[in-house]
Amino acid sequence: MKETQIVKVDPDSPDIHEIERAASIIKGGGLVAFPTETVYGLGADGLRADTVDKIFLAKGRPQDNPLILHVASPDDILRVAMAVPPDVDRLVQLFWPGPLTLILPKEPHVPDVVSAGLPTIGVRMPDNIIALTLIAESGTLLAAPSANLSGRPSPTQASHVADDMWGRVDLILDGGSTRLGVESTVLDLTEDPPRILRPGSVTREELEEVLGHVEARVPGSENRPSPGQVHPGMKYPHYSLDIPVFLVEGEPQAIVRRIQEEAGKYRSCGKKVGILSSEESKGQYSGYADVVRSLGSRHDMTQVAAGLYRTLRDFETCQVNVLFAEGFSERGLGFAVMNRLRGAARGRIIYV
Repeated sequence: MKETQIVKVDPDSPDIHEIERAASIIKGGGLVAFPTETVYGLGADGLRADTVDKIFLAKGRPQDNPLILHVASPDDILRVAMAVPPDVDRLVQLFWPGPLTLILPKEPHVPDVVSAGLPTIGVRMPDNIIALTLIAESGTLLAAPSANLSGRPSPTQASHVADDMWGRVDLILDGGSTRLGVESTVLDLTEDPPRILRPGSVTREELEEVLGHVEARVPGSENRPSPGQVHPGMKYPHYSLDIPVFLVEGEPQAIVRRIQEEAGKYRSCGKKVGILSSEESKGQYSGYADVVRSLGSRHDMTQVAAGLYRTLRDFETCQVNVLFAEGFSERGLGFAVMNRLRGAARGRIIYV
């Protein structure tokens, strides 16, 4: 077991000496967890197969599940991708640094373990000064999936990383809570029309303003990934808790009535019930649950997304026996939120 260390870093003005220390670990073949604007990443030298292997081992991640390479500059795209389409320039100008991962044809020198043997590679430039400085100081590109055990909700605080990865990583850079709270949008530019493989904070609507029609293939929908087309975040279950989660979808008031009904059944059997709600309906669950947590207003999906993983993890510490979650509109960022909630439910979805 590794001797994990955790270091607090100012998210606005990081101490360069602490970043250099982390970069030296990366250069030496080690693992460093660090914040981005989305979630905490587990970083290693993405151009060395031996260090990338350590990521899979630490997370318990299947090796046929590809990783994303994180860059410090748009120019770094040319280090790992070839036949870069013209649309990349417009997307980079509008959304980088930021929560958009681009799937592009891979240069042969990029280790196959990074791409899980696929001819494509995912690339993104995070919008976080700690992350960007670490990448630059490391002198390489960082392979960096979320810094959690495979299948668990992604970490949005350093404490979440410590809960899952203590003894598995060399260093955790604690830069406070992440801003956006859900992973990046993954956009495949090797298909025509381009296809969203994982929704995130860059929405389908925003992408279509730039590219025209954009398709979406999202786990949990009828559009499943085809053999040979698996990309980051697509193949295996994610966002799973140690408690069963039931997601209730439909009109808001119908959702409330059904959750009240279902929660009452469980409580009558002596079960401890949790409810994940919107701010608008939180007060309607008084007497129906042991623990109620609001994600925020239905009219502010940015707030809902930012607190999603933290709140899911909080329910585990409350030791509830079952969790009921309200569904949200899939417009805009709601598409990403519902993708994660359906993943947490793992098929336990009630439509009303």
